Amino acid sequence: MTIEILNTLLEKKQKKQKQLAVLIDPDSVNENQLVNLCNLCNQAKVDLILVGGSLITNGFWNKCVSLIKSLTQIPVLLFPGNIMQVHDDADAMLFLSMISGRNADLLIGKHVLAAPVLKKSGIEVIPTAYMIVDGGNITSVMYMSNTMPIPHDKNNIAVCTAMAGEMLGLKVMYMDAGSGAKQPISFSMIEEVANNVSAPLFVGGGIKTAEQAIISAQAGADIVVIGNAFEKNPNLILEICNAIHSLNNTKNN
Repeated sequence: MTIEILNTLLEKKQKKQKQLAVLIDPDSVNENQLVNLCNLCNQAKVDLILVGGSLITNGFWNKCVSLIKSLTQIPVLLFPGNIMQVHDDADAMLFLSMISGRNADLLIGKHVLAAPVLKKSGIEVIPTAYMIVDGGNITSVMYMSNTMPIPHDKNNIAVCTAMAGEMLGLKVMYMDAGSGAKQPISFSMIEEVANNVSAPLFVGGGIKTAEQAIISAQAGADIVVIGNAFEKNPNLILEICNAIHSLNNTKNN
């Protein structure tokens, strides 16, 4: 298996280049919407596209991934809600271990079932420390995973959890307030986690504006993830991506 995507994430982090990832839930888009979305991602020069959801009920999963790959050269990373969300056309998979919870199935159980399928596919697998943070309401991922999130104001728990994940050998961090979160993860929590781990850090959930995206990036997020927000306003992709990339331009000047 290759480590091309992981190496790119590490290189961009080393150069302090912030990235925007757009999270697409196949249950939330139809084919026409997906075509428009991919065009916007191309126009905005989005860095990564994540594909996944807690449930896939409309039978659009396989076509969704294939269509994205046919419409854009942007790397496509699977963000799986279950072991069935595998697709050979994707560039990589975030192999999520939910280290914020105590559900053994999401720490190792489901991974055992998925391992032979992933091995056969040859897709790049990125071991990912997945941390759910309270975003002010019960989100789909909390309900489906049957786990409690890290409290919004307990930075020390988040920091120790992230450090443990990195010590266990997980290669990237993903802090998520969840789809439909009322509030994004706090600046202080992101900052403290970023200061205590060296792995690339994804941050998503509850980010609805360019200002919130910039705050997350300035706090220490290497990859800011937006999902639900663009479903209501697809043009938000352009605004947020320009905001994130402007931080890189500032660093280079």
